[in-house]
Amino acid sequence: MGAGATLGAVSQFPSRAVVDLAAIRGNVRSLAAHAPTAQVMAVVKADAYGHGLVPSAQAAVEGGATWLGAAQVPEAVALRRAGIVGARVLTWLYAPGAPLREAVEADVDVSVAAAWALDEVVAAARAAGRTARIHLKVDTGLGRNGLTPADLDALLPDALRAQAEGAVEVVGVWSHLAFADEPAHPTVRAQAVVFADAVRAVEDAGAHVEVRHLANSAATLTDPAVHHDLVRPGIAVYGLSPVPQLGGPEDFGLVPAMTFEAELATVKAVPAGHGISYAHQYVTPHDTVVGVVPVGYADGVPRHASGTQDRPGGPLRVGGRTLGVAGRVCMDQVVVDLGPGAREVAGDRVELFGTGRDGGPTAEDWARAAGTISYEIVTRVGARVPRVHVDSDADRSAHAATSSSSTSDAGTPGTTAGAAPALTTEVAR
Repeated sequence: MGAGATLGAVSQFPSRAVVDLAAIRGNVRSLAAHAPTAQVMAVVKADAYGHGLVPSAQAAVEGGATWLGAAQVPEAVALRRAGIVGARVLTWLYAPGAPLREAVEADVDVSVAAAWALDEVVAAARAAGRTARIHLKVDTGLGRNGLTPADLDALLPDALRAQAEGAVEVVGVWSHLAFADEPAHPTVRAQAVVFADAVRAVEDAGAHVEVRHLANSAATLTDPAVHHDLVRPGIAVYGLSPVPQLGGPEDFGLVPAMTFEAELATVKAVPAGHGISYAHQYVTPHDTVVGVVPVGYADGVPRHASGTQDRPGGPLRVGGRTLGVAGRVCMDQVVVDLGPGAREVAGDRVELFGTGRDGGPTAEDWARAAGTISYEIVTRVGARVPRVHVDSDADRSAHAATSSSSTSDAGTPGTTAGAAPALTTEVAR
């Protein structure tokens, strides 16, 4: 019995996102190999890019990540409350009035990207009665949050005064690249120079910088010159390539961790000339069989990946065949033209995307169909879709143990060949 069939019996919802924690562990190990002189921060923002915050973070730490990155303060605090203590945690995106005291009390490092942010971190540290570890965020050219070089010069005296008082400790300097996915782009080197100048300014002012970090997923995989003390991969942790024009996951030793699957809800024969879905963007060219898949844009299926008469929509794997969405993506469902004489029945498994190793569709395929990036495809999988966490490493270990037992006992044949990955958690969020 395949993994989809086994897990389908677990969930009452007609679709699920199956996340293999072994893939996340393995991806972190591969990323560490690409950056052997740096520590690895696994970025788990946005519910670990849709994969499930706590299970994904735990798997990343097991794979060797010594840092975790969570954009929002509540995400970072949630990691500590879940008992994750084997890695440092950094949070960086907040507005005035954020619960920074909770972050400091939870031993979460906090980024400072403006003078008001330093003031609020200092106040939070005093209220918590402990020193806050801060990373100074520098805008080296991306144009988002961060201190300009002039702002950094103005803030440093206040930061070091707060450090002398024991309110904060400046432990990091960091920035973010605008064109990391184009390694030869001149802005990459230009930002690296501005970053080096910023680090020098902080150190010359008297701070002991523990970690300098600039590299995201793309730079981790393609640009050792910007690895510094710490790399911050995000999408690559989940097995997707940040530079699909340079190589797919397999080219970088990565395995996509998420498989998005459902079951056919309706299968029926329709005649030639039958309009499909809203506005009849697709009309059956001949007598055929169509199937309804109970997922739609409420579940994260992008409406931009609708199919037309001339262009198939987002890819679906059904019965070993890859077909396209026929007609418009609806809120709760899509339709697929299964073809004349199709033998599929209601309840048969449909894979929207997965590892692609068997020739099936991938998140990158959906990104191309929708005119977006794979990051958005996995992150937008809807909150009502259960995340089912499995561990293929545990399954392989169980299979090996059973096989060993069966070979030592000629009268007991092995029974786990083809078994589904071991189920660890199911989270219907």
